[in-house]
Amino acid sequence: MSTAPLSLHRLGLACTLLAGLAASFASQAETTLERIQSTGTVRIGYANEAPFAYTETSGKVTGESPEIATKVFTAMGVKKVEPVLTEWGALIPGLRAGRFDVIAAGMYITPPRCRQVIFTDPHYQIPDTLLVKRGNPKNLHSYADVAKNPDVRLAIMSGTAELGYARAEGVSDEQIVQVPDTTAQLQAVRAGRADASVGTALTMKGLAAKGGDSVEAIADFKDDPAHIGYGALAFRPEDKDLRDAVNQQLKKWLGSDEHLQTVKPFGFDKSNLTDKSAAELCKQ
Repeated sequence: MSTAPLSLHRLGLACTLLAGLAASFASQAETTLERIQSTGTVRIGYANEAPFAYTETSGKVTGESPEIATKVFTAMGVKKVEPVLTEWGALIPGLRAGRFDVIAAGMYITPPRCRQVIFTDPHYQIPDTLLVKRGNPKNLHSYADVAKNPDVRLAIMSGTAELGYARAEGVSDEQIVQVPDTTAQLQAVRAGRADASVGTALTMKGLAAKGGDSVEAIADFKDDPAHIGYGALAFRPEDKDLRDAVNQQLKKWLGSDEHLQTVKPFGFDKSNLTDKSAAELCKQ
């Protein structure tokens, strides 16, 4: 009995297996940048923190960072930007788990974060301030003012740089009220669960506008200059080619009339521009 048909059958199976393995390896070798280019879709992770990134009552996702991300990816030929709402403290875990391709939430570049993600160069710089009850009854103007009064409670959004700043300045964990978002920060101060909230000056001013006559953002917050925040887009460490492609587009665009008009509705202007690089901020 001839063995030729069986050999041909085995050869066919081997070819099929090899083709499948080749396709599998090709699929595995596709980078995030290549997938975004081939599908024309990018997923951005954001947390509700106006004016950096937030959902309007209409359902539209906007803010300084999503609008910048949309402009940059459109310039790269990407047709669809899919926003993924995430609590602030889950942004980096969500990125690393593949829930989205980039964090577009105004995230500060800090050395601890640089060990988990890679950043573009910053697209803004901004100081912090406090949100307090109208008239600032506890006379709070710094982290030190909070630290020296153990009865004072400070609301801070979980996962933010301000948590580290407060602790470094002597604010105890018993004084810190961690909340998931800026809306909870405002509610904590209005309801008396916290005597103050801390965050970026633009965010706290925005909350004061929402909070009406009961709260205010103080104008004279005394803080370490090293705490000035530098916000950027963040990527998985293995997506350096994607980060570099976005960085290239940003360098062409930041500071242009179009850029300044894009971020103007969110309170940003030329004073927020910076020439700092992600590399030097990661080393601080």
